[in-house]
Amino acid sequence: IIGGRYGLSSKDTTPAQIKAVFDNLRSSNPKNGFTIGIVDDVTHTSLEVQEHVNTSPEDTIRCKFWGFGSDGTVGANKDAIKIIGDKTPLYVQGYFAYDSHKSGGVTISHLRFGKKPIRSTYLIDEADYTACHKQSYVYQYDILSGLKKGGTFVLNTIWKEEDLDKKLPGKMKKYIAQNNINFYIIDATHIAMDIGLGARINMVMQAAFFKLSNVIPLNDAVEYLKEAIVHSYGAKGEKVVNMNYAAVDRGINALIKVKVPEAWENATDEENMPAIPPRPDFVKNIADVMNRQEGDSLPVSAFVGRENGEFPQGTAAYEKRNVAVEIPEWQPGTCIECNQCAFACPHAVIRPFLLNEEEVKQAPKDFVTKKATGKGLEGLQYRVQISPLDCTGCGVCVDVCPTPQKSLVMKPIENQEKEIPNWDFAIKNISDKSDLVLTDTIRGSQFARPLLEFSGACPGCGETPYAKLTTQLFGDRMMIANATGCSSIWGASAPSTPYTTNVEGKGPAWANSLFEDNAEYAMGMALGVKYARESLTDLMREFLTLNVPQNLKDPFKEWIDGKDDARASKAATLKILKVLDKKLSDSRAMEILKEIKNRSDMLIKKSIWAFGGDGWAYDIDYGGLDHVLASGEDINVLVFDTEVYSNTGGQASKSSPEAAVAQFTASGKRTAKKDLGRMAMTYGYVYVAQVAMGANMNQCLKAMIEAENYNGPSLVIAYSPCINHGIKAGMGKMADQEKKAVEAGYWHLYRYNPLLRKDGKNPFVLDSKEPKASFLDFLMSEVRYSSLKITFPDVADDLFKKAEEDAKERYETYKKLSEGSI
Repeated sequence: IIGGRYGLSSKDTTPAQIKAVFDNLRSSNPKNGFTIGIVDDVTHTSLEVQEHVNTSPEDTIRCKFWGFGSDGTVGANKDAIKIIGDKTPLYVQGYFAYDSHKSGGVTISHLRFGKKPIRSTYLIDEADYTACHKQSYVYQYDILSGLKKGGTFVLNTIWKEEDLDKKLPGKMKKYIAQNNINFYIIDATHIAMDIGLGARINMVMQAAFFKLSNVIPLNDAVEYLKEAIVHSYGAKGEKVVNMNYAAVDRGINALIKVKVPEAWENATDEENMPAIPPRPDFVKNIADVMNRQEGDSLPVSAFVGRENGEFPQGTAAYEKRNVAVEIPEWQPGTCIECNQCAFACPHAVIRPFLLNEEEVKQAPKDFVTKKATGKGLEGLQYRVQISPLDCTGCGVCVDVCPTPQKSLVMKPIENQEKEIPNWDFAIKNISDKSDLVLTDTIRGSQFARPLLEFSGACPGCGETPYAKLTTQLFGDRMMIANATGCSSIWGASAPSTPYTTNVEGKGPAWANSLFEDNAEYAMGMALGVKYARESLTDLMREFLTLNVPQNLKDPFKEWIDGKDDARASKAATLKILKVLDKKLSDSRAMEILKEIKNRSDMLIKKSIWAFGGDGWAYDIDYGGLDHVLASGEDINVLVFDTEVYSNTGGQASKSSPEAAVAQFTASGKRTAKKDLGRMAMTYGYVYVAQVAMGANMNQCLKAMIEAENYNGPSLVIAYSPCINHGIKAGMGKMADQEKKAVEAGYWHLYRYNPLLRKDGKNPFVLDSKEPKASFLDFLMSEVRYSSLKITFPDVADDLFKKAEEDAKERYETYKKLSEGSI
């Protein structure tokens, strides 16, 4: 009966929709062949829902929590379900919905509690209690939809009660007033920061929930919550446990009951809503609706004309999620214009700009600049600009800033509103001047526009800076085969497409393959391009034999000679494009020109890349990867080595080092990390590099350029700190953690370039210095290791010692390779 919608499950189907089926059956002229759950205004098969139906028993308490991925909301709500289900006679139910972003996405927890069995196999559409854990959501989502009259609404906000009239959207104010909503506010954000929990506000908000919901007595709730804290965080140490205890105590007492003004009943929907700039039709009519969590309401007609399921590139630039509490502020007086902040930024939200005299005159009054330094930049002004609404507030840029007095300082986002028009001006009005600098330097590479921007990756993500860099170096001619995993989720989660194009409309061609065959998928791309360009070569060689003027032949000869070089093929292509529309007397020559024009997208050398994590490269598709590397084809492989299956729950992979705690290795991994790079080196004709951006930006950049220039298979293994590592200093220290990993001898930097052998040189170059920092101190800086000391103290020291011995042995092997002794 319930046909016509891919992926339809019980949670998607409401009682009202089911009733519509029976209403159709009893009608005098029922539809034979119908759909529910969609609005089919094209073939008109859908059934109209006529009325709202509530099938829940009267005593059921229904709660919705709007959380921010990684703030702990989902985990705390799972604990609440367990507490109430285990400690009371009440029946419980929980369902947790996530958007497609990583840890910075929206989460919606649906909880039910009642004295009778709960058979509501659908999401909550009428709530008794709604909590919004992220202030910015009030502008982005219909938070109060379904909150019943007299229900309770709790908002985590830094606003004071007196600020609410000027801050809250009119639609929200009107709903609160007209439906007699019990409205509370709490500043859980600053409470968590004061305690030392950072962005994890979950226990503050959970304590508030138990106080207001009256599901169980408050004193009992506090006792049970603290028991759950020990269970959830005990492995992280006593300090973490005590901080969460403090969060519970503070959350109970920090709630403020808002006195709702009568005037709110007459508020207009548009009141206090931020202005929305012009947007493409796709973004306005489809992407925005999906991002508001209202994609199910889109009618079939919205997709007519998109038969191929195509989404335009660069839609992530229109999201403006505004999720940061603090963002960096540029301090021009101390800035040395090194651009390292932009190099390390995981989300491409901080960028350097060069302005000419006319652009300086047009700039907003707050658009402060300084004299640009460097050869070829005379007469230009320099500025570092931040996009406030796209920034995740991770702080990586501040951490990597090399100036003694930091040239970036984290400031509350509410004090940075002037940067919104400044960003808009920089993007729309400042011309690209990347041709004035060499892009093979850290500084120069960052003047090139990133063609991966504003992805849904976790704040402080260790993967995205590498991918972003490749797009700045090769993006206008890249083809990317992306294995399923973290990099495919932040790389293309509908409706957000962070891969974008430059001013010429050129950008990476991106496609997603499965875990087990991405290397082969990339090889298919490479072979397709190879054969297409071989056909072009044959056509041009034939053209050179025909009776046409020599000056028309020269560009084709130039292309043939330099087709495997990016710059040479670009230069020749520009000349060929001027020839393709020439009128010639030779009919065969005209046919050839027409064929070349039809395939002109293959003239410039393509940069073929396979992207994926260690779960893909070390484990599931290792056989395919080995086959591709052994093939000798010109394919570049970039492995985001997080040493764990990051996207599927943190399971151990063959990249996980000894002693690491992960799923399936809860008592510490007992085997050493697979040496993927050294295995690839045994072929002798594969370019191999291990890099860590935060440890050595120059080495990382050099490896990327060498790998892409190498006419053959290349493998770049990039150390990518992950939220699963549990870095105690926070993901804002992502780059610093990479540096510490190298200094401690945990991770090693090297490049193996087969071309050096032709010059009589050692192809292996060890870029790491002799480790000097404490290996054990590095391990203890991450929960994935330190927790072993708490949960399995009897084996921890032995495993840590063995892990250090493995790392030293690996370094000694690399050292001998660099010396040519093996």
